[in-house]
Amino acid sequence: MTDRLGIIGAGKIGESLLAGLLRSGVRPDDVVVVEKFQERAESLYQRYGVRDLSLAEAAAFANTLLIAVKPQDMGELLVKMAPAVTSDHLIVTVAAGIPTGYVERQLGEGVPVVRVMPNTPALVDQAMSVVAAGAYANADHLAAAEKIFSPVGKVLRLPENQLDAVTALSGSGPAYFFFLVEAMIDAGILLGLPRAIAADLIVQTALGSAVMLRDSGEHPVQLREGVTSPGGTTIMAIKELEKHGVRAALLEAIEAARDRSVELGKLYD
Repeated sequence: MTDRLGIIGAGKIGESLLAGLLRSGVRPDDVVVVEKFQERAESLYQRYGVRDLSLAEAAAFANTLLIAVKPQDMGELLVKMAPAVTSDHLIVTVAAGIPTGYVERQLGEGVPVVRVMPNTPALVDQAMSVVAAGAYANADHLAAAEKIFSPVGKVLRLPENQLDAVTALSGSGPAYFFFLVEAMIDAGILLGLPRAIAADLIVQTALGSAVMLRDSGEHPVQLREGVTSPGGTTIMAIKELEKHGVRAALLEAIEAARDRSVELGKLYD
């Protein structure tokens, strides 16, 4: 696959991928953006030195086109892209809930499409991204997509039929952690701590706990038990969490997110 890339829609995710690629050594001359807002395009050029082109120009320049627009804008965009795209292009899409089959039908038979579900920690190079191949995408296409996303975090390959679960778990996942941290900060304020102190305590605790989960090789149950002394403070807190059904609520919340992802996908059948 060519190393030339066109990023269509340089919002938060698009820009984070652009910045990550440039930090990893990709040359600005090998990347272009397609951005409908001129002020935004000029800002990206000033910061990163990448040119803003039309759709047709980007398709002529790059064999890999990354679609990073909002799902509601996909239909109109694909209609405009279709005349410029051939089976020699690779289309990578991060539009949530839109299956590869829909993109393939709009662009024409034989066009390889790879669907990716990243999450917002891409902004700090700690994303979890999952790539899935469409009907015409092969191992080389998947590798090319992974090359785009690996500079901003970890990348896994899964079948597309698992992406609704991925969306619910890691795509929406940062919001669950932010929600929990928000509640814990409020608890610190309730207990008499200044907001800034409570936030500092919880954010560092969350960061340290995440690193332990990643690096220790231990199961979360083992790590939790390491903090939970018999008759101590932690076990009393865990007892209250279980009494209020926090575990069950989290399971149901993630199932609800999965169901919504399935529902949105059916709009593009």
